[in-house]
Amino acid sequence: MANADFFKSLTNLADARNYEEKAEKRIAEEERPSFHLSSRTGWMNDPNGFSRYKGQYHMFYQYYPYLSEWGPMHWGHAVSSDLLHWEYRPAVLAPDQDYDRKGCFSGSAVELPDGRHLLMYTGVMENPSEEVGAPEIQTQCLAIGDGSNYEKYSGNPVLTEKDLPEGASPNDFRDPKIIRAKDGSYRCIIGNRPADGSGQILLYESQDAIHWTYKKILASNGCRFGRMWECPDFFELDGKWVLLTSPQDMLPEGFEYHNGNGTLCLIGNFDEETEDFSEETHQAIDYGIDFYAPQTILTEDGRRVMIGWMQNWDTCGFYTREYKWFGQMSLPRELSVRNGRLYQEPLRELKSLRKDMVCYRDVLVEGIVRLDGIEGRQAELEIDFTPAVPEAFYKKFSIRFAENEQYHTKVSYRPNESVLKIDRKFSGSRRAIIHQRRSKVKTGPDGTLKLRLILDRYSVEVFVNDGEQVLSASFFTDPAAKGISFVSEGQYRMNITKWTL
Repeated sequence: MANADFFKSLTNLADARNYEEKAEKRIAEEERPSFHLSSRTGWMNDPNGFSRYKGQYHMFYQYYPYLSEWGPMHWGHAVSSDLLHWEYRPAVLAPDQDYDRKGCFSGSAVELPDGRHLLMYTGVMENPSEEVGAPEIQTQCLAIGDGSNYEKYSGNPVLTEKDLPEGASPNDFRDPKIIRAKDGSYRCIIGNRPADGSGQILLYESQDAIHWTYKKILASNGCRFGRMWECPDFFELDGKWVLLTSPQDMLPEGFEYHNGNGTLCLIGNFDEETEDFSEETHQAIDYGIDFYAPQTILTEDGRRVMIGWMQNWDTCGFYTREYKWFGQMSLPRELSVRNGRLYQEPLRELKSLRKDMVCYRDVLVEGIVRLDGIEGRQAELEIDFTPAVPEAFYKKFSIRFAENEQYHTKVSYRPNESVLKIDRKFSGSRRAIIHQRRSKVKTGPDGTLKLRLILDRYSVEVFVNDGEQVLSASFFTDPAAKGISFVSEGQYRMNITKWTL
């Protein structure tokens, strides 16, 4: 039996825990991101069960511990007190039952009134029907535990194809997100594919988070934004209601949405009596290359914080088994709604990691400029750019980072098009995957553009104009490539502050 086939035959939780404990010792600290959560070993994708429980933040995640490639899905586990420093815990779910033999897929978590921690996840199983149809079906399942160990509910699955509305696909029925209602009851939203082949979000209700009843369709795609809608989240924020989801198979729409797997934010109103959601505006969540399947929580002090998988199904295939780990989460982002738009800013606690500040003011950039003290792979940069001559815009500027004589990743801006681009084609990739994304951005009346870049060894997150937009990308350039440079076609002036993180 081949090595990969042998590992895929392992479905026991004890096997996974034993393997990950040994395997993580082969990964040096400097081989990982510093303050982004990465896979303990092997493969990571969607965040799961992002929650507060017993004074800690818990992050579970889609996990295949044995290889750095997708396999039968487990749930990995990590905890944190500040969302920046993570401690690995043993895996909590493995595909060891008939109803989840094909994988324990994405889901959420909630604390029950008796103090137990409940996980709700999608179990994937072979289709038992003899009728022609999909080879697999998806159901919703529960596991209950104490923050370390979880036991699958004896009544699993708790939602099956019998609980779907007419025409809904049992093969695309996944990613439950539990929401606690104000009266103490529970709601759950689940992604699904209706008869038209696009996507919809279904709403279920429960008094005890164990026994669930179908309520209604909360939101319908109607073939507007891709097809299947995955990984929904739904919450109230700044007087509006926000629905997040990750559509598959999107078509581009200007610079707002791109081809393939993307992200979608719908902002509107929700009538809590009729449970009707009416959308008013829509936008992408992240405009970069790598971001998918976000989940949110409320912090203890009431902030809505989001973390997503900082990767994308359209780009992850070229990473091979030579990597000891694959997959990392985004920086935690504080969310707000301003003028009908979702804003995202880095978690404010990130500032506690800052040290060794370097600051330059009114730097004239023409050609290539490098500045003493501006380098590094664990760094934060706050930069604003203004044309050197009023009303005489430069043609283009670029910020290159993770740079040496051969490699770099860059962010560039063309003011005549108002287009910001992230580009990693020279980062060391040997595959023709997606390496560029573009976004329309706004500048101030004097042509000023504000950027905040967060670098953490194998990734960059670019926050534009105080969080109006974000562009994320991962890369695997040799960590020794630490250069940062500024390139201009024309002239611009720059203020820059840099910290080591």
